[in-house]
Amino acid sequence: MDDPSHAPAWAYERPEIRPPDPTWASRGTALCAEVARLLAPWLAPGQVEHVGSTAVPGLAAKPVLDVMAPMRDLSAETVSAVVPVLSAEGWCFVPPELDVAAPWRRFFVLPDAEGRRRVAHLHLLPEGHPRWQAQLRFRDALRADPGLAQEYAEVKRRLAGEVADREVYTAGKTEFVLRVLGG
Repeated sequence: MDDPSHAPAWAYERPEIRPPDPTWASRGTALCAEVARLLAPWLAPGQVEHVGSTAVPGLAAKPVLDVMAPMRDLSAETVSAVVPVLSAEGWCFVPPELDVAAPWRRFFVLPDAEGRRRVAHLHLLPEGHPRWQAQLRFRDALRADPGLAQEYAEVKRRLAGEVADREVYTAGKTEFVLRVLGG
């Protein structure tokens, strides 16, 4: 994705924070059910989870649903089997060499019909990975504390106004996330 002439438009979409949308919760629930259906042969016990800012009621966010699925394994064989199943439903696989900030997952993007904007992200994590619990703890801390959620919204708005690069935007949130997680 280093060459914009060959990358999809969604790969360079600028972060844009939107007011909370009450439909995010129901859309997240439906997306989790759809992902669980598609990945049933490879899923570990547990459920597909709606995580990220759109999973926190009342939180301003990029209008992109993040869902996380527990996988029995993320071997090359499993990923090779999963990619065509998800691709048939419009998901785009982001190869690990392009997802260098998160070597612990396999990542997919669901673009809109025009291929210009991200609609959803899918994070496949190996069963029992520490990131699984960290993601849930962070989401749940924001759900439990509206003041903390508001503080996070301000961090995101500031970053979205300062940077155009999604990776820089994400990295800029790290300090806040670590503070919330106690690390």
